[in-house]
Amino acid sequence: MAYETEDPETQYCFPAINSSCIKTKLSTPEYNIVYVFFSVLSVWTVFLNLLVIISISHFKKLHTPTNMLILSLAVADLLVGLIIMPLEAIRFIETCWYFGDTICRLFILIMGLLLSTSLSNLVLIAVDRYVAVCHPLLYPQKITMTRTVIMIHVSWFWSLAYSISVFITTSQRKYTCYGECSFMYTFALKITDLLLSFLLPCINIITLYLRIFYVAHHQVKVINSLMRSGKHLTEGSMRRKSESKAALTLGIIVMVYLFCWIPYYSLTLTPNTSMTSVIAYIMLWMMYINSGLNPLIYAIFYPWFRASVKHILNLSKIFKAA
Repeated sequence: MAYETEDPETQYCFPAINSSCIKTKLSTPEYNIVYVFFSVLSVWTVFLNLLVIISISHFKKLHTPTNMLILSLAVADLLVGLIIMPLEAIRFIETCWYFGDTICRLFILIMGLLLSTSLSNLVLIAVDRYVAVCHPLLYPQKITMTRTVIMIHVSWFWSLAYSISVFITTSQRKYTCYGECSFMYTFALKITDLLLSFLLPCINIITLYLRIFYVAHHQVKVINSLMRSGKHLTEGSMRRKSESKAALTLGIIVMVYLFCWIPYYSLTLTPNTSMTSVIAYIMLWMMYINSGLNPLIYAIFYPWFRASVKHILNLSKIFKAA
């Protein structure tokens, strides 16, 4: 907590230290409203992703390779709401970091891990949908539960290793004042991170989904033509139509993801990327808000999610529904 100094108009994060950062001045109503907003956003993100995790973990019928990838994405999103959002909200509102240098380093590392893991999961989901839609006969042999679980673990391990390597190669802490949590990244490191952790994965995702949508559109046209002609649809045709619909839903998730992330990464290409600017913070929070949007997309497009949530909220049925 910051105290007033001799100048009643100025408050400092650590008034006993001469180099302390200046604390943001907000009126009491503004202060409370902003804290309530970020608290609700954090709780909302954790709650919705927890529903996804419980649904897929508890109901055995939902134990499919695709849902395992969605489960991994939900775990990363839940941790964003549980760890990153509260600490980032305090740093944003107070413009002070009260948790010390060690927690600051862990915070930067965990943030990099979770954001990298989310993108890795989306790449795996794109590959899963590509094989399911474009090579349906090979899907049962190529995409198995065992292979999917292994790839999820590899994805998390790779994201951790990458985040640690980036963290180690960053420049020294950037101290403009005492009571902040920030690191200085060289321009070369920013460009490298932009290519490896955003552009290349996104190019792969977009390329796969363009192919998926082309094939899915063709399949749906053929199936609709058969239905209009009164011909009986085979089980394989119905499955392909279902896979196409699932691909469309997951494609929406990817598009929302890109919409939330591109503005922030565009800052990498500009010389002034100070995280103290309001615009940069808005773009950063767009990335965090994305973690709470994915479950809403599931709720809108996935009947299994809506049904499982009803069972979860009705505790008397959850054990019978397994």
